[in-house]
Amino acid sequence: MAAPMETAPICRDPDGNDEESQQEETEEPDDTPGPAEPQVRDTPMDITFEAAVNTIAFHPSQDILAAGDIDGDVFVYSYSCVENGNKELWSSGHHLKSCRDAAFSSDGQQLFTVSKDKSIHILNVEEGKLVKRITKAHDSALNSLLLIDENLFATGDDSGMLKVWDLRRGTAFMEMKNHEEYISSMAIDQNKKMLLTTSGDGTMGVFNIKRRRFELLSEYQSGDLTSVAIMKRGKKVACGSSEGTIYLFNWNGFGATSDRFAVKAESIDCMIPINDNIVCTGSMDGIIRAVNILPNRVIGTVGQHPGEPIEQLAKSRDGRFLASCAHDQKVKFWDVSNIGSIIVDVYRKRKKNRQLQALSKKAFGGADDFFADLKEDQAEAKEKEEEDEEESDSDDSDSD
Repeated sequence: MAAPMETAPICRDPDGNDEESQQEETEEPDDTPGPAEPQVRDTPMDITFEAAVNTIAFHPSQDILAAGDIDGDVFVYSYSCVENGNKELWSSGHHLKSCRDAAFSSDGQQLFTVSKDKSIHILNVEEGKLVKRITKAHDSALNSLLLIDENLFATGDDSGMLKVWDLRRGTAFMEMKNHEEYISSMAIDQNKKMLLTTSGDGTMGVFNIKRRRFELLSEYQSGDLTSVAIMKRGKKVACGSSEGTIYLFNWNGFGATSDRFAVKAESIDCMIPINDNIVCTGSMDGIIRAVNILPNRVIGTVGQHPGEPIEQLAKSRDGRFLASCAHDQKVKFWDVSNIGSIIVDVYRKRKKNRQLQALSKKAFGGADDFFADLKEDQAEAKEKEEEDEEESDSDDSDSD
């Protein structure tokens, strides 16, 4: 049989109150606030630099972004939606002149950069150390860069020279000068066979990488061709121009345009596909527009660098963010996760002078715009006035 349990005597004060009760009565709650939870934003905060940024690139598998500026410096940041979560990982000042284009390798271990100083640099992403330098890679200043696969990459310069390099040999196996002016942008098809180039001479060039030969130049267009994107599951090619027009080519019909679309912007300086139907464009007016291809229509505004020409756009690996750099020395992030799901009605008609829709909270007229409510009221009033007016028959122009 277990021994009976003994209870400890309860100590009482002279007034007959037990110590436990007295302790509970004398203790006061602690109202001292604890550490504040870090605020989580829809997008990472802007990154500000000491010089204007020419080029930006997202890492293929990590939340890392690279930026190159006009002083030739290259910066690599980790980015986060947590308030003040962006962090500089390292920087490199190896280029003697402006860094004009940058790209991560497919495995994310190396960062390629090209510069006005005519050199190509390959940097180790983890430590920021220079792995390889190709000095005097071109006779003219380098302007554009495209990584083709783990071994091949292409570079274009200010004189119109295209070179395709093989890392295994350390030399270029293709050197072709078919453009009269600078090569502004490049793209390659899924089969890694056909390389497309746009140039300041107003033409698009077509090069067969497999057969190592030049195929053809398109007809001349008005103004510089500044950017190129392969759309519609490889069936269409879109080229932006300094005149604010998007030119469309059929695949294997590169000689002449199949369609053109005048966007009411000062220019289209850069372009990046969001999906097979929608591209985002950056212009000299500082506005980033989302544009649907066939039917050709400006869907709305994604964001802006007010009054500052946009140099380049980049899309994050998961497609959630679009980054932009401009002359305001900032890299900004925009939420584009919902843009890809927009479907444009072929038969929809728009009213005259209708303000473009804000497609992100930070765009003009979005939820974070101070004047958003006022603009919405004005837009509603305007729409009411136009209810009896005849609708516009034009669906192929921007009416912002």
